[in-house]
Amino acid sequence: MTKKIEIFSAGCPLCEETLKSVQDLPLESCEITIHDLNETSGAKRAKELKVARVPAIAVNGQLLSCCESEKPDLSKIDSCCE
Repeated sequence: MTKKIEIFSAGCPLCEETLKSVQDLPLESCEITIHDLNETSGAKRAKELKVARVPAIAVNGQLLSCCESEKPDLSKIDSCCE
């Protein structure tokens, strides 16, 4: 089963750093979607998942708990798509 990773970004330097870091992970079997919160569709999806800060990452529709109060912990998704 393909896991779905959603990355929420507003285009700031910290968001860009997180995007690059995720793209460097071995996640070939994952479906990765980047949501730009400057666009209506990205903001709508962020609201659905209750994203309160960016950057943020959700896996299979669940916001990572680390994203609720701090920078995303990439170790939480590092092995999710094995």
